[in-house]
Amino acid sequence: MCGITGFINDSMGADEKRPILTKMMDAIKHRGPDSGGQVVDENVAIGMRRLSIIDVHEGKQPIFNEDKSKVITFNGEIYNFQELREALVAAGHKFTTHTDTEVILHGYEEYGTDILKKLRGMFAFVIYDFKTKELFGARDPFGIKPFYYTQMGAFMYGSEIKSFLRHPGFKKELNKQALKPFMTFQYSALNETFFKGVYKLKEGHYFIYRDGTMDIHQYFDYKAQPSNESLGEITDEIDNAVVESVKAHSITDKEVKTGAFLSSGVDSSYVASVLKPHTTYSVGFDRGKVNEINDAEDLAKELGTNMKSETIDANDAFSHFAQIQYFLDEPDSNFSCIPLFFLSKLAAKDVKVVMSGEGADELFGGYQAYGFWTKSRMIRLIAEALKKLPRKTRKKIADSIRNKNFHGKAHLYTSIAPAEDFFIGDSRVFEPEEATEFLQDDYQDAPTIQQIIGPTYEKVEDQTAEIRKMQYLDLHHFMPGDILLKADKMTMAASLEARVPILDVEVAKVSEKVPTKYMINSKNTKYAFRQAAKRHLPKEWYNREKLGFPTPIRDWLHEEKYYKIVRNEFAQDYVKEFFKQDKLLKMLDDYYDGKNDSRKQIWNVYTFLTWYKVYFINDGEKPAVEEI
Repeated sequence: MCGITGFINDSMGADEKRPILTKMMDAIKHRGPDSGGQVVDENVAIGMRRLSIIDVHEGKQPIFNEDKSKVITFNGEIYNFQELREALVAAGHKFTTHTDTEVILHGYEEYGTDILKKLRGMFAFVIYDFKTKELFGARDPFGIKPFYYTQMGAFMYGSEIKSFLRHPGFKKELNKQALKPFMTFQYSALNETFFKGVYKLKEGHYFIYRDGTMDIHQYFDYKAQPSNESLGEITDEIDNAVVESVKAHSITDKEVKTGAFLSSGVDSSYVASVLKPHTTYSVGFDRGKVNEINDAEDLAKELGTNMKSETIDANDAFSHFAQIQYFLDEPDSNFSCIPLFFLSKLAAKDVKVVMSGEGADELFGGYQAYGFWTKSRMIRLIAEALKKLPRKTRKKIADSIRNKNFHGKAHLYTSIAPAEDFFIGDSRVFEPEEATEFLQDDYQDAPTIQQIIGPTYEKVEDQTAEIRKMQYLDLHHFMPGDILLKADKMTMAASLEARVPILDVEVAKVSEKVPTKYMINSKNTKYAFRQAAKRHLPKEWYNREKLGFPTPIRDWLHEEKYYKIVRNEFAQDYVKEFFKQDKLLKMLDDYYDGKNDSRKQIWNVYTFLTWYKVYFINDGEKPAVEEI
């Protein structure tokens, strides 16, 4: 695992480029503290920081091909690199290392851009051709690894935006259109980031940059093609795929230790039960209704693994929160950023690699928001029956109950309504109309929800299967924009590599075939997936509802000490630039007094303001841990 960064600029000499590139690399040193490397000439400056996992002693980057006409820097892991290497050696390629990085380079020479269809893993990389002065880069199929780029005099790219801030040609400007969607989605929902002119390369895409022009192409997309297989048949396929994927993802040098994150949920438990690492890691909180540590410890005993855990309190969270937003690059108000940050720090004391359970909800239908809102068996059965009606009839019924209130309404509505009418992802913070009421005029001009998610919904081939539409939307928005981004940034903040074996192209092939009725039904979410996990876990684990390290923001904001911290921030003069300050303060005060339940909205705004202070008021310097 590494961090890559660099730029193309032929109006600047090599000697002038080197110190700039070094500063850019230093900004992402946490991604690769083991070593650094760079290649600089009159046209290009290519740099990387390395966290050594495979070929620890000889695999330093950048790596050249045989005649030094091409060079690569790479962030990620390729799990089938050994078999690809054998084929490339047979084709006549000469290797100087035993790394997966070099396999990509020679693979590009041999297959061109088709190498991307052969890679199994997580990656973001660039290959520069010194003869053609062409830069080729790509991001993995699901967006596990980040990749940003911008054109500001120089063409800049990198694993993290903060590296761009060290380039003298970078013009730092807030993208005003990003704030309003953020207030609804909880993460940076546009392809253009919160930094104006800085963009994300989309998951499953590659680019070729030459002579100031960037051509972007898609090479991978998820396509659901449900089969008629029985529950037993599809369960066999899921379990075989997961077990094989965990094994494939276990590849490291012998001296590199691997652990696993463990919550009380089925996803991480399934992975840990197959991996059976020496040590598993979990975190909990000193208050709140649920503490995952006890359940995780019980499962660790069942699996025979060592268990390490840590309890987080509000002081920990608030004192480190500015750092958390610094490492994220863009604001993300997902509560789970906090436990993941501390969980990563805990695991990094022992290991360089951890496995986690991300991707199961998106691939196998795990979110409550897909239509699983009640414990009533009767309501679930009614919903399953209604799903079989023609789409127009379902929509008519959904419209008729949309504005009514009765027990089971949420479950019935989300089970039968067109996904476009209500679903934008697992989280929804401010409704657009609410955001309009809080924002100043300069921040009202932004893409609508429909403009953001509409084009994605239109790509779904089966427009009658609502759960498949929601799944597809999450795979292209919520997962890369929030779930995977925070997983990468929080683990890399601790110089820790996170691997996600469920989110694997071979597992995804099985997911595409799962009959829709075995995703969410009257019995549970992720139904077929849970049946596969059942073969490795006790019932109390494989049937559990999703919790995901529940963070007690509700309790913290009702405590005077932390309420005052947030209120003090909301009362600052700079806040008036973005928000109608009196409305913010009233929302917070009413929450503290028990008059509303706006904790998600409060945390969303607090997150943005904390991030803005880090990157714009304090100029992007890494903040110190605060005294609370």
